[in-house]
Amino acid sequence: MKVIDKLNKFLEEGKPCFSFEYFPPKTLEGVQNLYGRLQRMLLLEPLWIDVTWGAGGSTSELTLDICENSQNFCGLETMMHLTCTNMPREQIDDALSRAKAAGIRNILALRGDPPRGEEWKQVEGGFGYAVDLVKYIKQQYGDWFGVAVAGYPESHTDSTDKEEDIKHLKAKVDAGADLIITQLFYDVDIFIDFVKACRAAGIKCPIVPGIMPIQTYAGFKRMTSLCKTHVPQCIWDQVDPVKDNDEQVKKEGIKIAIQMCKKIMEAGIPYLHFYTLNLEKSVTKILIGLGMINKEQLGRSLPWTQSCGGAGKRLKEEVRPIFWKHRPHSYILRTGSWDDFPNGRWGDHRSPAFGDLSDYHIYNLHVQKGGYTIDPLGEPKSQQEIYDVFARFCTGEVPSPFNEQPLSLETEVIKEKLVKINKQGYLTINSQPAVNGALSSDALFGWGPKDGFVYQKAYIEFFTSPSNLQKLVSAAKNFPYITYHAVNQKGETMTNTKSANAVTWGVFPGKEIIQPTVVDAASFIVWKDEAFGLWRSKWSQKYEQGSASRTALEAMISSFFLVSIVDNNYINGDIFALFAAEPTNETTTATTTATTLPVAPAVLHV
Repeated sequence: MKVIDKLNKFLEEGKPCFSFEYFPPKTLEGVQNLYGRLQRMLLLEPLWIDVTWGAGGSTSELTLDICENSQNFCGLETMMHLTCTNMPREQIDDALSRAKAAGIRNILALRGDPPRGEEWKQVEGGFGYAVDLVKYIKQQYGDWFGVAVAGYPESHTDSTDKEEDIKHLKAKVDAGADLIITQLFYDVDIFIDFVKACRAAGIKCPIVPGIMPIQTYAGFKRMTSLCKTHVPQCIWDQVDPVKDNDEQVKKEGIKIAIQMCKKIMEAGIPYLHFYTLNLEKSVTKILIGLGMINKEQLGRSLPWTQSCGGAGKRLKEEVRPIFWKHRPHSYILRTGSWDDFPNGRWGDHRSPAFGDLSDYHIYNLHVQKGGYTIDPLGEPKSQQEIYDVFARFCTGEVPSPFNEQPLSLETEVIKEKLVKINKQGYLTINSQPAVNGALSSDALFGWGPKDGFVYQKAYIEFFTSPSNLQKLVSAAKNFPYITYHAVNQKGETMTNTKSANAVTWGVFPGKEIIQPTVVDAASFIVWKDEAFGLWRSKWSQKYEQGSASRTALEAMISSFFLVSIVDNNYINGDIFALFAAEPTNETTTATTTATTLPVAPAVLHV
């Protein structure tokens, strides 16, 4: 949806609103941290976010990736910055076409700065000013993109005439810009006078004030000097006495931002845009101080993050298979063509098929582009050494090829037990502990509306050898609450259940029970191709053909089973007891079709 349409709707309803800006981090770890931050700040319900474009297109690939993923994976309406300085038209065309293909509807059109050490220049066939870029976007894409432009309350740093500066701004609006986002400022009176001057010049679109909370004293001085920003003496009086105490500077910065925002809103301007500097705490505290959010919003609405993809249809999605718990980006891509998404029990409105698995799902992960190096995984040459690497996945010592995201915090509860079974050859890639009625506000397990209770069944998913699987299947006959699915690369299966099984659910005042995570046999078969593919492409194929490491890994990939186990006794069950149990003398053979084994009727299908 275009930001201007969302903004106008809020204005019609008389609601204040806010938005955030982020920049592409320089390191892989920084990108991973940013995605986690985006998911947390989604809970604050910003009207939109925007992501900066490096000077001369220096971060273009990463900017596009972050925008695509924040829009379709994080569920945030996203505006992509696009600059024209030192950029050929072909690069601009590529960025716009990719943005449209990703479902991005909003562009912040800027002239931009040249890369460090270079001079500003208009490349042959390119554009000299933001107004030219606005015109081009409108000519090429019509009404598809909502276009925002920058405004400068204290004039552009290259300008010497405020009136001329506002004429240039009006030209950008007349060319098709829908709204204006201002450069940072600290003197609210200057901003209000700027708005009045714009209105007098005939500019009628929303003018959104850009607020940059003070994070450090040195950063504050550097930024205000670079942008030639006037700082009222009263602000210096607040920060100067504490300039050597970073924590106190932040606290004063929060107070200053709250004072500024209140004055802006009292002047009749109900929208705010925060330059977050990829930080969340100060902005969150400012919004709480303004009464625009409450602390209850900081909890998760579901155990997984909703997406605003699918033309908004995904916002009603309430149920997903647990298998993609650590690969939500892949799940969204593979279900992107669905006409409807489950918003009750799994299967009620489910589309009939997942999208085909492609190399994209295996290689181009949104926070791990280019894959892993061999170094953190080492060069294991035997099955036991490979078991030990899987154990290190559980401790977080090395990143797992099967995860797009870091391990969830709840893994800490069962980490030691996971390490133990991994060293025994049960190579885990997904798990959750049992939870029996934790408060929805619980810091570790909580999700959903306040005053609710959440539950989950213990779940473990792992690769293991046929002999280990045989032991578990045999031992499971003495565990009436255990249900399992197993499948190898060839598609041979073992199971003792057929129905879908809710493994996470919540009970909330005035609402029906919500069951957001399930185990489902059909989805498990779809997932197994992706899981085995990741094992091969993200690990085995990192080693030379014929090497001891690759030979050992390929032997396991071709013979091992992928297994998912649920302990339906979420009250006092012990899923790990199954791995220590003695098998019975009976044997079970894998078949190419599901074999249903006896299950006690007490299995709890919530």
